[in-house]
Amino acid sequence: MSVTLNTTGQSLLKLGAGQNPLNLYLFSGLVAYGISTIFYVAILGKLNVSIVYPVVIGLTIISTTFAGVFLLKEQVSTLQWLGIGLMLSGISAIALGKVAAL
Repeated sequence: MSVTLNTTGQSLLKLGAGQNPLNLYLFSGLVAYGISTIFYVAILGKLNVSIVYPVVIGLTIISTTFAGVFLLKEQVSTLQWLGIGLMLSGISAIALGKVAAL
């Protein structure tokens, strides 16, 4: 939920950028960020920050890239897609490392 709301917030802020500072996109983006933070803090209360932070931030970067491509029609280079693949590998290693430690 934190990743989804954070990605939504990023997309809304992008849509509201360059407009009147008091627009619905910016306001909605800030609200999405605020709610995302509440979910993030709830997750931190249950899991180690060394697991939560890289997974949440990594997944947010990946989902925001996809939102940029599909919703905002942004261009992403092959090298950027390679970076996304490497991030997925890193997130998988972190998550699997936690499972293996149990």
